[in-house]
Amino acid sequence: MPEWRKSSYTDETNCVEVAPGPVSRIRDTKDRSGGTLVVSAAAWGAFLRMTKH
Repeated sequence: MPEWRKSSYTDETNCVEVAPGPVSRIRDTKDRSGGTLVVSAAAWGAFLRMTKH
């Protein structure tokens, strides 16, 4: 079972959750059962690096 994390910069109705691991899983908190986006840990890391600059 993935351990989901939510950014402290978001509110309860407008955010995504991420479950990091060998693959990163991303889902919308408005519809948690609506599916998840699964990307490699490397791709998620690259995305985070790009968005921090």
